[in-house]
Amino acid sequence: MDKLIFKHDLSESLVSIGPITIYWYSLMFLLAFFFGYKLMEKIYVKEKKDLKLLDPFLVHMVLGTLIGARLGEVFFYNWNYFQNNLLEIFLPIKIDENGWNFVGYRGLSSHGATIGIILSIVIYKIKYKYESVLWIFDRLVIVVALGGMLVRIGNFFNSEIVGNYTGSEFGVIFLNRSENLPRHPAQLYESFGYLILFIILYTLYQKTKLVEKKGFFFGFFLMFLFGVRFIVEYVKESQGGLENYLGILSTGQWLSIPFMIIGLVLLMRSNFNKI
Repeated sequence: MDKLIFKHDLSESLVSIGPITIYWYSLMFLLAFFFGYKLMEKIYVKEKKDLKLLDPFLVHMVLGTLIGARLGEVFFYNWNYFQNNLLEIFLPIKIDENGWNFVGYRGLSSHGATIGIILSIVIYKIKYKYESVLWIFDRLVIVVALGGMLVRIGNFFNSEIVGNYTGSEFGVIFLNRSENLPRHPAQLYESFGYLILFIILYTLYQKTKLVEKKGFFFGFFLMFLFGVRFIVEYVKESQGGLENYLGILSTGQWLSIPFMIIGLVLLMRSNFNKI
């Protein structure tokens, strides 16, 4: 530790067995789904919902998250690469002149994941005949906030989605990227923001009846989470994508704006629903 500088040389991998490597990032994803399932189980018990509906709920969540996140990365950020490497879209490998290497699914988009989750849960709602899809979303967002926090910690271990150089004696030097200048730990900024969001949502769920105002929790979640994302983008290194064509804002900021608008509309609409 040098003043307020942390030298990051943490290993990306938890364990390696032959050609297979288990990364911290993958572990964070698994923990996100595990804790999310347990938290939803408590919610279902509290609200006297059939626990038999939880297993298919988890399946829809996992598929929606992973497929949406992957396609979001492909089309929002990195189509120039993937259009020439189509096999790598859904296979956890990287192909080069030396053959193939198992790398896991390291290119995932949070905006794509959000779209994937929404679509998968709408399908889940129709299939299992819930009275309102907003009932699900208003509770699911508590889980997603916690999961987002864990995933961003995984990004930090991977030394990816890094921030800009700080130009000061504060920040993280990502030695795994062969760097010697400190950057903003943008992943940890987002992770902390999502932790605060989780605490707020969980406290409101436990201590108030606001969850009965359909759309309030979902709207608050979209406004807060993508508001955090929008702000952190100002100190985050460019990831390319839409900003190459639209300019002014980063790709993450352009993609966050529609979600924040939807969140605002849901919050305003929820005020017409009496508790």
